[in-house]
Parts: sequence; structure tokens; C-alpha cells
Amino acid sequence: MAAANGHYYATRDPLGATGDFTTAPEISQMFGELVGLWCADLWDRAGRPTTHWVELGPGRGTLAADARRAMAKAGFEPAVHFVETSPVLRAAQATAVPGATFHDSVESLPDDAALLVVANEFFDALPIRQLLRGAQWRERLVACQDTLFLPIAGKPVPDAIVPEPLRDAPAGSILEVAPAAIGVMRALAARIARQGGAMLAIDYGYEGPALGDTLQAVKAHAFANPFEAPGEQDLTAHVDFTTLTAAAQSAGAVAWGPIEQGEWLVKLGIDHRAAALARATPDRGDAIAAERVRLVGDMGALFKALAITAPGWPTPAAFA
Repeated sequence: MAAANGHYYATRDPLGATGDFTTAPEISQMFGELVGLWCADLWDRAGRPTTHWVELGPGRGTLAADARRAMAKAGFEPAVHFVETSPVLRAAQATAVPGATFHDSVESLPDDAALLVVANEFFDALPIRQLLRGAQWRERLVACQDTLFLPIAGKPVPDAIVPEPLRDAPAGSILEVAPAAIGVMRALAARIARQGGAMLAIDYGYEGPALGDTLQAVKAHAFANPFEAPGEQDLTAHVDFTTLTAAAQSAGAVAWGPIEQGEWLVKLGIDHRAAALARATPDRGDAIAAERVRLVGDMGALFKALAITAPGWPTPAAFA
């Protein structure tokens, strides 16, 4: 999954009607604007400390551009940092947000000030591992026969690594774990706890532990076989927000949520923003209403928002 997604993102812009999928910032400017205002409000109530603004996997830079515009109106104009490895997407991001600093990983982010980190549809693309229940639990591996990739059962794994309520699951059950996501969350939570700041993570997922195979591929806005055409389609898996929360807390950060994306957007005032946009551009009234429905209704329950903050920082908006 890591190798396939590494090639996939490095060689194309996958977003939009001509790509493979569309994210919330590409649906409407309202999403990025509310993210920016959420950040500016938290920064203001924290005492306006010197702060770096960070986005993980920034796509085309659309969210950052919209957030930056909203933050500036609130008097918050932080330095922008992007964690991005794709040269194709870096070029688009540099155009959308001139002056942004690029990083290959979270390890090189600055350590001289607070960090406000945004991760929208980032954790779902990190590689997962799957455990398959037979007579005992085994790791699910991928084999290649000629040019065909197939899932196979690997060596047995100790029961101790499986959450106790799930150890006696029926044969054929699949448990997903995400060590890469846990590593990123722990690293950033430790930095935030030490330096000050917060993170907002928005993604599709669930509160675990839970069983189920959520590995999926998307090509041309339709689901595809994840074992076909490696590196030519987007591979993702649903995010276990319970595990991410525990990882953040174990590193010293305070966790808030998760709550549904729809609830988060409504509490932040998306209805007021949609009404204001419709008044300013009456010819787009129906389109703006449809965008609001996609963000709050269609995506609102599946997508969750999780916030983490440094100890002593204020309660983030919409999570009270």
C-alpha cells in the first residue's frame, strides 16, 4: 500500500472531475474557510502565540489557500508549512500558496514555536496491516503470481496483539491496524504537547476496535479492486479514531472528539456562511446549497473530526 500510493501520488494530480476523487476543499471554499477560522479562533484564545501553520498532504493547496484567506481576516497570518512528497502536487501547492515551506516528513517541522496542524483525508492513505482470523490470527500478506496480486494468509501472530474483545472472533474476520498513522500521530502530539498548538484531523472512519475489511481503491470516481493496477489507483482504509486518540494521549496531548464532520461544520456556522455567499452571488445560490448538502449531509456522518491540543490550551471550537 505504501509503495503503490507513493508512486500514485508522485505521478499525477488525482483530484477533480478529470481525476479519481474529490475532497471537501475542492467541493466548496466554505470548508477551508471554516478550517482557517477554527485555527484563528483557537490561536486567539490561546493568547496569540508565535505559531506555524502546517498541513499534511495538502492536495492542490486549495484548503490552505481558503484557510489562509480566512485566517488573515481574523489577524492570523502564520508561516505555512506543507508535508508533501509528490513533486506534481508540490507544484500545484506552490502556485496556490506562494512562500510555503515544504517538508518530506513531520520530523523536519520547526521546533521554535507552536504548531497548528491540519490533516484532511491524510491518515486514510497511510499503509495499514490486516490480521485474518482462521484457526488462529495471521497477518494478511500480498503475493504476486505472474502479474496477478492476491491476498494470502501469512504466519501466525500472538493473540496478545489483538484487542481482547476481538480475539475469539469468527473465522474469516479481519482486523486492521495502522502503525504508520499511530507513528505520525504520536510524533506530532509529542511536538504539540512540548511546543504548544493543536491538530485538526478530518477523515472517514469509525471508533474502534472493530472488525472489517475497509481497504479500498478508487479510480475515475468509482470503486476498483485494490489488488489490481498497483500505483495506478488510490488506496485508502477507514481511520480508527479511537486508536488515533489513544496515540495522541499517550504522547501527552489532550484529545477532543471525534465528532461528525456535519456537526462540526454546523457548529462553526456553515449555514451562515452559505447564506452570505448566496447573497453575494445569487446566480450560484443553488450550487452553494448543493455544496453545503454534500459537506454536511452526504459526507457529514461518515467523516469525523478529531482535535488534539497542548495541555493548557483552550477547548477548540465545536468540541465543547
